[in-house]
Amino acid sequence: MDTTIGDRIRGLREFRDVTQEELAQRAGVSVDTIRKLEQNRRQSARINTLRSLARALDVQLERLVGQPTVTENLTDDGGLIALRDAIQDVGALPGVPVEDDLEDPPTPDVWTDTVKAATSMYWKGDYSRLSGILPMLLREGRAVARTADTERVWQQLGLAYQLAASLATQAGHSDWAFQAVEKQLAAAQRASDPLMEGMGVSTLSWVLLRQGRWDEAQRVAEKKADVLEPSYRRATVSQLAVYGNLLIAAATPAARRGQRDEATALLRTAESAATQSGPVRVYGSAFSVVDVRTQCVNVALAGDEPEPAEALSLADRVDLDDISRPVHSAAYRVDVSQARYQTGDCEGALDMLLEVEADQPEWIKFQALAAVTVREMLEAERRRNTPLRGLASRLGVDPTL
Repeated sequence: MDTTIGDRIRGLREFRDVTQEELAQRAGVSVDTIRKLEQNRRQSARINTLRSLARALDVQLERLVGQPTVTENLTDDGGLIALRDAIQDVGALPGVPVEDDLEDPPTPDVWTDTVKAATSMYWKGDYSRLSGILPMLLREGRAVARTADTERVWQQLGLAYQLAASLATQAGHSDWAFQAVEKQLAAAQRASDPLMEGMGVSTLSWVLLRQGRWDEAQRVAEKKADVLEPSYRRATVSQLAVYGNLLIAAATPAARRGQRDEATALLRTAESAATQSGPVRVYGSAFSVVDVRTQCVNVALAGDEPEPAEALSLADRVDLDDISRPVHSAAYRVDVSQARYQTGDCEGALDMLLEVEADQPEWIKFQALAAVTVREMLEAERRRNTPLRGLASRLGVDPTL
């Protein structure tokens, strides 16, 4: 029999020797909600309730909801464990003898082309293929940096570690991701590139967000944005893009902390920067007006008092065709699906989730919000053999509920 969210809550609570009442007080949720979950009379709860319970139980949300932490396909010399080993480079530790370089490292140009290809894989949601090549990409990058110690090589190595941090975070391994960001920031310093540092802090903010460290996630992104705030009259598009990405990074944890007005103000400034810059692809990411507007939808759903009707109203400003990255488009549509469900449009919510699954069959399995939405829908759906139950099975949610 599959382990439910309620089973995990009860097991973690008993392990920590706290009562249901004590957990309710720590998490700021009702005892009745915890009781129903543990008795499996409810199979899920709102995403913000689950986040609060995870924090109170001192675990990551991914563990509580049973999110996969592995890629779909195994490779001979790659995969997430190999990625961990490449991030946690033993030879980089003080006092540890460094192994010989790779016998035949690629040229800087060839290796840079591989970084670009890997970045494309990430934004397409091709995680299994990316996990297969990324460990070697990092090892080759370190070898290239030892033989060609140039600012350009270090910048590209920073981008490779940014990819590693992003993939590890998506797969629920935020501790590895934190270490990858450390290496990204170190590479940015070797490259003498303050904008790369800014993107590293933006990535760090996302890692901290996934760890539930909302205050730190907001603070580091805001402070770095203040440091890099450009002169609008003289700003380059790269400066505006990095600055805007930092503002977006700060807005999400602000909303999670219930500071929606502050989050909205941050996004308003980011949209102003995007209007001036136009669509930009830089430092392995993208920045545009539509990137900001999709985040406005996300922010409307965050916190203890989500506003799904407002989220759908804000979604009217978003043209899907303007979203340049497939994974970004999928994440936005999962938000819209949650808003539809919360406003009573269960059919519209399911249709959108099935559409996302068709476009991103591997990516969606890593998304806690999608799984939580499906669990909530299952509790209300009592008919058998529906598309919802098929989707639930493919996402690892018990379809027999």
